[in-house]
Amino acid sequence: MTAFVQPNGLKHHRFGITASRKAIGNAVERNRSKRLLRESFRLNQTALDNLKGKYDWVLNARRSLLKVNAGTSLEEFKAIIALVAKDERRDPLKEDS
Repeated sequence: MTAFVQPNGLKHHRFGITASRKAIGNAVERNRSKRLLRESFRLNQTALDNLKGKYDWVLNARRSLLKVNAGTSLEEFKAIIALVAKDERRDPLKEDS
């Protein structure tokens, strides 16, 4: 999957999914990939709540998502959350120096 993450300034996260016909295929496969991504988001709600900020999340499904088990997409999304958390911990004042 590809993830786009942007701070939103709200008190909650927002979530969007794209699964194009060109990238995924027929409607059955697109719907399955969207269900897998929604479930990954739902199961990681605790990790999302532990982030300091709230974000808009847009996940782009890829065909390879359908070839792996649900646990793999879950682990991939956890890794994306960890990258966002790591980015939150960076001190912006040190970057300017």
